[in-house]
Amino acid sequence: MPATDRLAELIELKSRVRRGTDPTATARQHARGKLTAHERIELLLDEGSFQEIEALRRHRSSGFGMERRRPHSDGVITGWGTVHGRTVFVYAHDFRIFGGALGEAHAAKIHKLMDLAASSGAPLVSLNDGAGARIQEGVTALAGYGGIFRRNTRNSGVIPQISVMLGPCAGGAAYSPALTDFVFMVRETSQMFITGPDVVQAVTGAQVSMDGLGGADVHAGVSGVAGFVHDDEESCLEEVRFLLSLLPQNNREMPPAEMCDDPVDRPNDVLLDLVPDDPHQSYDMRAVIEEIVDDGQFFEVHERWATNIVCALTRLDGRVVGIVANQPSSAAGVLDIHASEKAARFVSLCDAFNIPLVTLVDVPGFLPGVDQEHNGIIRHGAKLLYAYCNATVPRISLILRKAYGGAYIVMDSRSIGADLSLAWPSNEIAVMGAEGAANVIFRREIADADDPDEVRAQKIKEYKAELMHPYYAAERGLVDDVIDPRDTRQVLIGALDMLSSKHADLPARKHGNPPA
Repeated sequence: MPATDRLAELIELKSRVRRGTDPTATARQHARGKLTAHERIELLLDEGSFQEIEALRRHRSSGFGMERRRPHSDGVITGWGTVHGRTVFVYAHDFRIFGGALGEAHAAKIHKLMDLAASSGAPLVSLNDGAGARIQEGVTALAGYGGIFRRNTRNSGVIPQISVMLGPCAGGAAYSPALTDFVFMVRETSQMFITGPDVVQAVTGAQVSMDGLGGADVHAGVSGVAGFVHDDEESCLEEVRFLLSLLPQNNREMPPAEMCDDPVDRPNDVLLDLVPDDPHQSYDMRAVIEEIVDDGQFFEVHERWATNIVCALTRLDGRVVGIVANQPSSAAGVLDIHASEKAARFVSLCDAFNIPLVTLVDVPGFLPGVDQEHNGIIRHGAKLLYAYCNATVPRISLILRKAYGGAYIVMDSRSIGADLSLAWPSNEIAVMGAEGAANVIFRREIADADDPDEVRAQKIKEYKAELMHPYYAAERGLVDDVIDPRDTRQVLIGALDMLSSKHADLPARKHGNPPA
């Protein structure tokens, strides 16, 4: 056959592979409100940059009629391209073929791509829309998932891994997204669960829909599995592109910096009125972050879960930073089990990918309660403590108002290794609030007084004057500087610039053993 005919044959074959074996499958996918695998990849990557590999691969299974159904690609599209000009590896389940179910050849393609991403030092994005393990292939399909999980774990903290849920993800398949750094979901079309509604009803008697069991809003607001939720695939994939612009290619690189037109010395006068002097009065910490960072833009992670703490990626003078902040408008910003878990994982992520940490502190303590104690607030609070103590990136803490008890220590205090501890003049650092402290220290004196209320008020005032004035910690070297709130942006940028060359080594060890 002449070379020109061979070329024509190749072009036709690749065109047929892209169309799929069933001419109605694409229409059915669109009817579900979902894009095809190729359409999703085109939205994610820069135009014309996608290079597919193993498009012609087919399975070699026999039995159950599989030998008569051997479509090319085997239900997964794999390859690489660029996002904002930087290399990104991607695989996308093709629901039109075997419902995107994973078999031996399908898994082998993903394994190869994951190995390429790791050796090339570039992010990996998975576009998930599959029906789980291919039942006809039995245990080989399950082994394929094992290979994915092992690579997810080995690549953790080495390259960014992002899972985008665009369809069903059930059974053991759900563990791969759980092992990655970020999980995106789309309402009404994506679900994740270990056991489906039918099994739940058979075992427990409870009736629940797929969305009610493992839909996007459930995982964004209840379980904490999903960090981001969107109404459609287009906006979801656009946000993935933005997230990638904030992350380094791998753990050996710094996050990409960009030019910034927002002046370094822009005064933050609004902060004087934004944060109330009364420590019992709430406010929205997001407004504080918006005032400080470049152009008021930040990218919040797990916005709808554990809302009493805010975790966000943003920029200060063009440099990417991670912000962890108590949220006084939600449960007074108290630390609880979920907030501790959320912040701990975010701190670890930032440390893994060389993203400096800025911690904004306004915390009344840990949430008291039988449920919190019985469900392990000690273990979970220790996760956040461990993450901060283990982090070697530049770390700056800023105390806006109150910082009480163990929660003060855990929120990256100077005593656990913060490089710089700053405070506003409104700060109150103490073992507990003045009211509680006075009731403990002067309990007998108050009880014996002719006018207990008057004595209590006097002792509260005395305790505040002695131990809770804004310069008490500074006098003891636990706060490096008490700053004018209006200078917050300038001071933080200057401190981060000074710390940009920080180098810190952990003790030689195989790995730590963080709290469970």
